[in-house]
Amino acid sequence: MKAIVCEKFGPPEMLAQVDMPQPTPDDDSLLVNVHAAGVGFVDGLMVQGLYQVKPKLPYYPGSEFSGTVVSVGANVSDVEAGQRVFGLSSGGAFADYTCANANSVAVIPDHLLLDDATVAGLPINYATALYGLRDCGQLQAGETILILGAAGGVGSAAIAVAKAMGAYVVAGASTPDKREAALAFGADATIDYAQENWRDQVKTAAPSGVNLVYDPVGGELADPAFRCLSPGGRFLVVGFASGTIPKLALNLALLKRSAIVGVDWGGESRANPAINQALFSTVMTWIESGILQPAGVERRAMSEFATALDDQLAGKVLGKLVLENTRPKNA
Repeated sequence: MKAIVCEKFGPPEMLAQVDMPQPTPDDDSLLVNVHAAGVGFVDGLMVQGLYQVKPKLPYYPGSEFSGTVVSVGANVSDVEAGQRVFGLSSGGAFADYTCANANSVAVIPDHLLLDDATVAGLPINYATALYGLRDCGQLQAGETILILGAAGGVGSAAIAVAKAMGAYVVAGASTPDKREAALAFGADATIDYAQENWRDQVKTAAPSGVNLVYDPVGGELADPAFRCLSPGGRFLVVGFASGTIPKLALNLALLKRSAIVGVDWGGESRANPAINQALFSTVMTWIESGILQPAGVERRAMSEFATALDDQLAGKVLGKLVLENTRPKNA
């Protein structure tokens, strides 16, 4: 089979596509023929050795996928060969085949006409959004949420989940194309946080105030975004795509009677692996019922992995980036 490998940390151009043996699932895992694989900002950091956790080399990138089950381990009883699934790879989803623990996958119902690329974009960002907005942020129908970095994969998923939960969504993005994309993903209003005094735009878009902030960006946006909160609001710390970890004045939390809440879905899923299937099941149920409309994805061929990761790192991607495996099935 073909797989993408990182043998030395560096820019995506240093990655190689190699021939290697097909992996074998253990008793608690399954083998999947990968149809499509989701790409995140973290993937670009990992191959450069710049993420907070540095993987051992050789490193096989890609952690989320959609595909068809080829075989299952002895202890797997709720998934069988031939079913379409999506979920989290045990390592190396940018490949023809990958293995995944049964706790980290969900079956795609046969009657649900979702294409492979759309489904491959669900696991990480939608699990993070659902865990963050529902479980951490306690978002309620009718509340107003400000989502930063709204045109990316993380932001577009947050828009979709927030709308499914009945929120009014104000989307922050830095260019006209990104704001237009945020509206296409379902946002009710947008603001341009590249402008000075962008908080005035938030006041216009949400005259009754902001109940939640969903911040995967960090940096200099965090302080003014926190100041947009109404008393009793919640500021959700999701990530630091800007590359800078902000420092917030805690007197603001005191004066606004507001909370700063960390959204570490990855940490929670490692501590409680069963949470993944529950989150995936909820996302799929909401899609089936029409409550949740998944945001569109940007598709690239798996063979374009280097330029795709470069564009992801450079902020040139609108929505979730997905690599489609165009090689013949069972190759």
